[in-house]
Amino acid sequence: MSLQTTDATFENDVIKSEEPVLVDFWAPWCGPCRMVGPAIDKLGEEVDGKARVFKMNVDENPATATKYGITGIPTVIIFRSGKVETQLMGVQQKNVYKNALGI
Repeated sequence: MSLQTTDATFENDVIKSEEPVLVDFWAPWCGPCRMVGPAIDKLGEEVDGKARVFKMNVDENPATATKYGITGIPTVIIFRSGKVETQLMGVQQKNVYKNALGI
């Protein structure tokens, strides 16, 4: 399962995490986002304890989405030590996200 992060919790959830973090930037009206959602949730279960997996609704959290230049969704960003390591746009297979996490 994936967790939810918001503009208010992003710093603690993602930037200050000692584990690698995957953030799925999405919106409920986005068809491709809904296609990726189950894979992100399953990945969250698979990497539990090794990495953290979050979803961020861009409609409800525009500040963070703007800060990271999210112009299309779904966009997945991998953070390591609080810095952007990889950015993937569009629909990908779960193993692409897992490989990007390096796990």
